[in-house]
Amino acid sequence: MTSKKALSERDICTQFIVPALKKAGWDIERQVREEVFFTDGRIYVRGTSSARGSRKRADFILYYKPNIPIAVIEAKDNGHFVGAGMQQALGYATILDIPVAFSSNGDGFVEHDRTASTGEVERNLTMDEFPSPEELWQRYMKYKGIDSPQQEQIASFDYFFDGSGRAPRYYQQIAINRTVEAIAKGQDRILLVMATGTGKTYTAFQIIHRLWKSGTKKRILFLADRNALIDQTKRGDFKHFKDRMTVIRKKNIDKAFEIYLALYQGLTNYDEDTDAYREFSPDFFDLIVIDECHRGSAATDSAWRVILDYFKNATQIGLTATPKETNTTSNIEYFREPVYTYSLKQGIEDGFLAPYKVIRVGINVDLEGWRPEEGMRDTDGNLIDDRLYNTKDFDRNLVLDERTKTVARKVTEFLKKTNPFDKTIVFCVDIEHATRMRQALANANPEEVLKNYKYVMKITGDDDEGKRELDNFINPEEPYPVIATTSKLMTTGVDAQTCKLIVLDSNINSMTEFKQIIGRGTRINEEFGKRYFTIMDFRNVTDHFADPDFDGDPVMVKQVSADDELTETDIHPDDELVIDNETGEEIRFDDDKREATYDRPEIIGGGGIVAEPQAKIYVAGIDVSVLNERVQYLGTNGKLTTGSLKEYTRNGLLQEFRTLDAFLARWNSTEKKKALIDQLAEHDVILENLQDDIKKDLDLFDLICHIAWDRPALTRRERAEQVTKRDYFTKYGDKARQVLQALLEKYAKDGIENIEEMKVLTIDPFKSIGTPAEIVNLFGGKGQYQSAVKELENEIYRMAV
Repeated sequence: MTSKKALSERDICTQFIVPALKKAGWDIERQVREEVFFTDGRIYVRGTSSARGSRKRADFILYYKPNIPIAVIEAKDNGHFVGAGMQQALGYATILDIPVAFSSNGDGFVEHDRTASTGEVERNLTMDEFPSPEELWQRYMKYKGIDSPQQEQIASFDYFFDGSGRAPRYYQQIAINRTVEAIAKGQDRILLVMATGTGKTYTAFQIIHRLWKSGTKKRILFLADRNALIDQTKRGDFKHFKDRMTVIRKKNIDKAFEIYLALYQGLTNYDEDTDAYREFSPDFFDLIVIDECHRGSAATDSAWRVILDYFKNATQIGLTATPKETNTTSNIEYFREPVYTYSLKQGIEDGFLAPYKVIRVGINVDLEGWRPEEGMRDTDGNLIDDRLYNTKDFDRNLVLDERTKTVARKVTEFLKKTNPFDKTIVFCVDIEHATRMRQALANANPEEVLKNYKYVMKITGDDDEGKRELDNFINPEEPYPVIATTSKLMTTGVDAQTCKLIVLDSNINSMTEFKQIIGRGTRINEEFGKRYFTIMDFRNVTDHFADPDFDGDPVMVKQVSADDELTETDIHPDDELVIDNETGEEIRFDDDKREATYDRPEIIGGGGIVAEPQAKIYVAGIDVSVLNERVQYLGTNGKLTTGSLKEYTRNGLLQEFRTLDAFLARWNSTEKKKALIDQLAEHDVILENLQDDIKKDLDLFDLICHIAWDRPALTRRERAEQVTKRDYFTKYGDKARQVLQALLEKYAKDGIENIEEMKVLTIDPFKSIGTPAEIVNLFGGKGQYQSAVKELENEIYRMAV
């Protein structure tokens, strides 16, 4: 009989832990999941290559019901102490919002109870003493503060399953459970903060469905401020409501439905006598979900706020990636502290969101400013005021035609070096700027525009044809449009899964707006090759990355009363983003007079108020050039790192291997070289990108030695030729020699990691020699074949340095 000490960790799970769970009354099929991967593995990016890191995996997660996890178990083999996995289990329990953690080596369990208020937090249990599902459920309810049968009934109600196998990610599960539990306990204002691209709408659907099906909430209103958001929601996650759902359009009210989707603008006319929402009684809705709630709904003077106040008796849930906290608007004051926050940083760390790199382009007139020569006139012949103009002026009240062309040229240059058909959004100062930028990009890409004029499209609130192309732009299967120039319409709620380039040529002062814009690129779509994105910054907007408020927890802003001394911040609050209800475009404010100005004539609300466009000065014939350009990478610490790719990689290698001897020892002792390469990738050192800069066919071994210790490097072909010259193959028979020669040729073309796996024997030219089993037998068996491959590797790296 095999000794328990000789059993693997998996054997311990199967032979000891699972039987203990069965004995304690756990349903193995419904309540127990083994080897649960709950993250996707961070994506690391260098140059144009990317690689995924390790995924977090729990050995066991125990569920009271599907998607309601109540315990986690970390298993170790019997060579470890029974509690050796506890710290790992507690780490997982904290991330997954689980109250009880266990560690086991097959001899017993150590239990850590996060609900314990007195007595021991941890205790030892025999294999026969594992708690039952009901016992752990009672602890879960204590942990969550659920203390009545009615609360329990709501909190434990089933999730929706459509048979497709789709299930919430761990953070969605936490958001859904915490929200439903808060409502079960009577909380009527709830804030959920989830980074763009993390599935807020799917999360909202599961919350609504559970509350609706359980009878807790019978009539529900989902509010948004963009038609695109409503249309995406109806066609997407909410489609399962079928004929119980309606969209309120043109203020037509039908009270026969249970789920309502509506624009704020579709419910209000800014007239108490004709506001459409007043056709409902104040108690008609039990639940209101406000999507993108940072966009004005919580502002006390917001026209949208009157809708929420009218339905004040309804439970209200605010969804946002960027809670707004200013002197006039507070999501937190209105909705209270978030019940859950899932940040951009965490999403990137977990591998659910795309990391980014930043290219900051410094243009001479931006860095140095521009002052007109004495007596200089604009294109209309008017005298230009003699003063120093800078990026605050450019494209807002002063247009330098050559600057626009320079930006278009740099964007085009980047796309041609990467992929001319990578979806790109160019954020401009206003609609007029977006119009000029579209023309400049069209002229910079004549060959593409002549093939299809939709290669570059302006997608703004005033352009119906452009807005019609929005769905095509966000559809991964549609090649056109490729480049979208916009002002504010695409800053939020646009699910651009394959957007790979975001161009910032607008002065973005609001952290909320900045986060929303960055969110346009954070979605991952690996099927279409989208793993990361690039931000091209022409106006130093990415200085926001250095702001401690970026991606941090929401911070309340102090409310100032009449008795408080006013500060400079109180007198001049941060620039606010105010959106015209009909067009989705920004209303801008003059800094001195604090009066609204518009980018073009607008009709505001239903009152027919028309504002004239602000005049601009147009100047041509100015020398505009790029003074500097630098690339920044998002490091493992979540901070942007500046420097050359070569220097960055060298520093990473020297952190991993302090000396050349340390590297050689690790290289020679590693059974499979690919494992070492993958390990380096997890530490943010990705080597393949440098091969384009140095030598494409350079062996990774030589690349490392050359970059880190400046050793002369051989190409793979040169190493292969050295092996051939040494007559190494003569000791093998003809067919075995043929196999090894083919492996050496494969190495010369593709690298060492491509000959280490057995699957290489399933491709040409090996298929013509025999089946994998026949080839292995040429060497006397699998073990002997693997030894021969290892010996070939040793020959390849013989006299390596």
